Amino acid sequence: MIRSIPRLLAVLLLFAATLTTSQVLTATEAHADGCYTWGRTLSEGASGEDVRQLQIRVAGYPGYGGHLATDGAFGPATKAAVQRFQSAYGLGSDGIAGPATFSKIYALQDDDCTPIHFTYSELDDGCGGSGYDGGPLSEAATKANALQTMWQLEAMRHALGDQPLNITSGFRSTACNNSVGGASNSQHLYGRAADLVGVHSLCTLAKQARNHGFGGIFGPGYPGHNDHTHVDIRSSNVWDAPNCGI
Repeated sequence: MIRSIPRLLAVLLLFAATLTTSQVLTATEAHADGCYTWGRTLSEGASGEDVRQLQIRVAGYPGYGGHLATDGAFGPATKAAVQRFQSAYGLGSDGIAGPATFSKIYALQDDDCTPIHFTYSELDDGCGGSGYDGGPLSEAATKANALQTMWQLEAMRHALGDQPLNITSGFRSTACNNSVGGASNSQHLYGRAADLVGVHSLCTLAKQARNHGFGGIFGPGYPGHNDHTHVDIRSSNVWDAPNCGI
């Protein structure tokens, strides 16, 4: 009986060490927040909703003048966008979305899928109302556009040193857009636009936006845009900020 005590202690110590190791591993595993969890590594050739969710979050990294389709197909453009995202955050830039890439995305998003520095309330009805109804699209479709707009703004914000971008106007209902004299086809109506001011000059904002998938960029020198820079996520480029050399 006495001789069995050391053996029992050894077993107990081994069990304790195993439990501690398990706890440490669990604590260091990447966990998603309440928004979305990726269940597999994604690379070129993959397809599905998980790819589309990834594309939304890297849509701000298409390269100068580019636009990333959020179509659920992981092609060369998505690989390049993932590489730019990885490089921007100091990750290995292999263009493969695995645990390290997803961990960074999890750290950058809130439970409602918005990036941590922007909220739906910042982009909602700009005439004192709230919500995403009253426009040409369904509320769900408009919010989906606003979400991608925010992720592209997050990429731009990070590139500018993680200093604030302030939104003076986001989604506008049709009534709101009419009351402020907005164009009848304004991207604000679809949740695809944001008017910006911030610690950076308006020209700095306009120039930087060219790198983050914004098709519409209007700033100083363009009529009605001397006090803000407008960006939107249309998929063709219309840039006009004459005082900025754009």
